[in-house]
Amino acid sequence: MPIIAKGWRALALGAAALALAVGLDAASATMPAAAAEPIKIGFSLGLTGGNAPNGNQLLLAMELWRDNINKRGGLLGRPVEFVYYDDQTMPPNEPAIYTKLIEVDHVDLLLGPYGTNQIVAGLPVIAQHKFTTIGILGTGANGQIHYKNYFSMIPLGQDPNRNFSKGFFDLAMAQHPKPKTIAIVGADAEFGKNSTDGARDNAKAAGLKIVYDQRYPPNTTDFTSIVRAIQATDPDIVFIASYPPDSVGFVRAAAEVGLRPKMMGGTMIGLLATPLKIQMGPLMNGYVNNEIFVPAFKFKGTEAMLKEYQERAKGKRVDPLGYGFAPFGYAAAQVLGEAVEGAKSLNQEKIADYLRSHSFSTVAGEIAFGKDGEWVHPRMAFTQWQGLTDHSLDQLKDPKHWVVVWPAKYKTGNLIYPYSKAK
Repeated sequence: MPIIAKGWRALALGAAALALAVGLDAASATMPAAAAEPIKIGFSLGLTGGNAPNGNQLLLAMELWRDNINKRGGLLGRPVEFVYYDDQTMPPNEPAIYTKLIEVDHVDLLLGPYGTNQIVAGLPVIAQHKFTTIGILGTGANGQIHYKNYFSMIPLGQDPNRNFSKGFFDLAMAQHPKPKTIAIVGADAEFGKNSTDGARDNAKAAGLKIVYDQRYPPNTTDFTSIVRAIQATDPDIVFIASYPPDSVGFVRAAAEVGLRPKMMGGTMIGLLATPLKIQMGPLMNGYVNNEIFVPAFKFKGTEAMLKEYQERAKGKRVDPLGYGFAPFGYAAAQVLGEAVEGAKSLNQEKIADYLRSHSFSTVAGEIAFGKDGEWVHPRMAFTQWQGLTDHSLDQLKDPKHWVVVWPAKYKTGNLIYPYSKAK
């Protein structure tokens, strides 16, 4: 399907003027529903900045859904068109973007934003306009606002902050002898706060003594002093909640300083992005990290979707595998489309009512929404990188190196403990 790019344009709302990238996807004249007025779906993604490795992956997956649904006649007999903006991974951009999507672009439906910090910033505007949206990969993003027409595309369940790190602590406390102390560190933003809050609760429930508990400024680039401060407390476990660039910075600093607790990892988003994994390579050995999607997950349509995604990704500057995020970008659009067809309407309340009252079979698994729009049933995994010897894509794809260690249902190998044995 052809894409008409509007390029960079000035976005002026109120006193602020923001230069944002915008994409407008036109409907193909050859599709069955081409004669009808398009249904416009608006959203923002971090296509530049820290979220770019994952935002571009999500966009490719969402475009794949759009093309597939248009081949089948669109929604309600009308073609689907995307209107999207690059939020530059800057949460302050979200209110202006979503105001423009609703008031100026007059979109019919919304998705996103992507990312906890971005969702928290954009949700008040979305709620004010009484739009329904499916936020993508936000950790407990609706926990304060409790907006009834928000739905979450991340498998954290109805206690999202604690479920995000539950597997990490289950693994740690299954070791002999059990660890006794923990250091907790994360980005000082909504994602980092929610993740470290959950980790703190899990640590206390496990009887662990917290010897370090700090959050760092989101623009931190040198983690050496943070790693040295952690090392000085001599923790048995180190839990890290980091966005993509932070993850790379922390892993490199830990290797340089020689930080070697008995177990290290957590919710490190950078360890989910293939281009960043290639950068880190063997430095990742031993890290135990949260995963929202692993190849062991086999759901309806997943294999075909990933195959088509990987084919489209060839030659583009985008994650070539799509394991971490592509299923959730596709599923967010998939669920919204099914709700529109099920409600037989573009009415926001009718769509939200349908989302609340039905379950959905998607490429990201079976989904039903509960409290605060979170998934009724959590479905997370934790993996450990083992035996990496180079930075090749072949090793990153090899399941003997990317080992699912929790839960038992999806387990593909055993945890190497302590951490030093994996190095």
